[in-house]
Amino acid sequence: MIRAGAFDSLNDHRASLMASVDAALASADQQARAANQNSLFGHDEGDVALIVKYADVPRWRLREQLAHEKASLGIYLGGHPYQEYADELANFIRVKLADLTPQFVGQSNGSAGGSGHGSGYGSRRGVPVVLAGIVAGLRIQQTRRGRMAIVTLDDGSAQVELTLFNEIYEANRPWIREDELLVVRGTAKLDEYSGNVRVSGEELFDFATARSHFAQQLALRCNGNASIGQLKKLFTPYREGKCPVQIHYHNDNASCQLRLGEAWQVTLHEDLLHDLRDLLQAENVKVVYG
Repeated sequence: MIRAGAFDSLNDHRASLMASVDAALASADQQARAANQNSLFGHDEGDVALIVKYADVPRWRLREQLAHEKASLGIYLGGHPYQEYADELANFIRVKLADLTPQFVGQSNGSAGGSGHGSGYGSRRGVPVVLAGIVAGLRIQQTRRGRMAIVTLDDGSAQVELTLFNEIYEANRPWIREDELLVVRGTAKLDEYSGNVRVSGEELFDFATARSHFAQQLALRCNGNASIGQLKKLFTPYREGKCPVQIHYHNDNASCQLRLGEAWQVTLHEDLLHDLRDLLQAENVKVVYG
C-alpha cells in the first residue's frame, strides 16, 4: 500500500515510510504485548502511545516511485517513466510516438508496392526517424529472414511497435529491458496489413550512449579547487566513449580552454554526471547539444 501511494495523504515520503516499516511493526508488536498488562503502579501500559521516528532517507526519484507503483498495482499511477528523461531527450528527439501516423509517414511510402523485408511492412522506402520510449513489451517471432524481435515502445503519448531483425536484436539485447528507456534510429513505414505505422530499428542506444552519441561535448568549468587527479579518477571508468570533453579552467591569474584528447572522450553515464556535479557544482557541468 505504501508503494502504491495509499498513505500519501498522511506522508508522501514513500521511501521514508518503507524504510520505517520494520520499526513500526516492532512498535505495534510491543504495544500489543503491553495491552491488558498493568504496571506496578496500576497504569495500563496498553494506553501508552509508542511513537515511531521516520527513517531519514532520500526520496524516491520519479522513476523509482513509478516502478514501485507498477510492481504493486500493475500500472503506472503517478506519471510515466519517460517524464524523467523528457527534458534532456528534447534536445535530439523531435518526433513523439503519437506523431507517427500514416499521414506523417506518407501514403506513398506505404503503398508503392513490394515488401521491405518480405513481410508486408510497406515499401523499401520510409521516413528516417530518431525516437525514444520506455520498453513496454517484447515478443519474438520467426520470419523468412530468421528471428525478429518486436519491441513495444511507450513514451506516454502513444505506443509503437519496433521491429528488430536478429542481428540487431542480439547486438543490443542488454539495453532492451522492460521499463527501461530505449533510443532508436530507424525508419518509419506503413504496415500494409494493419494500416498502422511500424518502425524498423537500425541503431539502438540506452540513455548514456544516446547522450554520448548526440551530444556535441561535455563542458566543465573549473576554478582550481578540483585537481586533475580527481577528474582523472572520475573519468577513467567512462573513458574512450564518444563525447568530447571541454574544460574551461580559470583562477585568479589566468583562464584557458582545454579540450581533452580522443582517449579521454567519455560515455555520459548518469553516475559520471552526478559525481562531476558533486565535485564542481551543478552549474559548472553541462552537456552541450548541437
